[in-house]
Amino acid sequence: MLTEPKITIIGSGSWATALAKILLNNVDRIGWYFRNPESIELFQRYKHNPNYLRGVEFDIDRIEFFDDINQAFEQSDVLVLTIPSAFLNSTMSEVTVDISTKYIVSAIKGIIPEDNQIVGQYLNQKFKLPLERLGVIAGPCHAEEVALERLSYLTIACPDIRRARDFAIRLECPYIRTHVSDDIWGTEYASVLKNIIAIASGIVHGLRYGDNFQAVLIANAIQEIKRFVDKVHPITRDIKSSAYLGDLLVTAYSQFSRNRTFGTMIGKGYTTRTAQLEMHMVAEGYYATKSIHEINLEYKVNLPICEAVYNILYGGENPAAEIRRLTERLR
Repeated sequence: MLTEPKITIIGSGSWATALAKILLNNVDRIGWYFRNPESIELFQRYKHNPNYLRGVEFDIDRIEFFDDINQAFEQSDVLVLTIPSAFLNSTMSEVTVDISTKYIVSAIKGIIPEDNQIVGQYLNQKFKLPLERLGVIAGPCHAEEVALERLSYLTIACPDIRRARDFAIRLECPYIRTHVSDDIWGTEYASVLKNIIAIASGIVHGLRYGDNFQAVLIANAIQEIKRFVDKVHPITRDIKSSAYLGDLLVTAYSQFSRNRTFGTMIGKGYTTRTAQLEMHMVAEGYYATKSIHEINLEYKVNLPICEAVYNILYGGENPAAEIRRLTERLR
């Protein structure tokens, strides 16, 4: 078993739980930060996360729990961030230790709404984390399927490919296969955009459009994502690979997709607030929709699907009328 470096997960949700399960296939011990000490107590008593993926049991002797985020950062070499992007700024504002020498892997797939920044930008600018010390977990991988040990593929992106490979090795197991990339900008932005597209997919599902239109929507969506990431960070990338297209497909179609579920509720007539309250979970695409709209005021990329979602969620447009207008712009 690989025992070094010391890896700590920051966050306690379903994706954090899935990643803990994956990592413990290959490392002796992990650290795990929970904001709530009571959740740690319950975890230690019942040997599973009390709030998420309760069917996944852990050997708690192999987990060092933290409820002090500075202690977690200080005592770890690799930090895996899984906190929803809407809460990352408030959580990281508690960090007072120097994190610039750590290797930090973002598993967030969201954007920081206060700053309209992807996680890598945020960590680089606010915490002076060198980009070569930033990793991104991308690809189609729902936590619920990891819990069931269904075969999944992950891409680890980092400008320092050696670091990407080292971390990817620690995720490889019979039900996880990995690839590496140096495209931290494209993978992060694509994961943000696909959440917005998934909301659109849910809205049209809620409005009772069929599979035929869903196919047209997603075919147009991957072109929309390509236009945006190529504008923001123009490098050679294969937008059809699993880190981009695969992640879009699973988020737009899967029953486990929070963003699609949120969109379906909007399409069925729920208000944004009611949908958020009833889900009891964060739909990253809700925050991303406003941020991408504001970012795109500078880049001016043609994003008809993202703009339709923005008009519905933030502009007060009727979903049925807005989607009808969108159908005229797709082909």
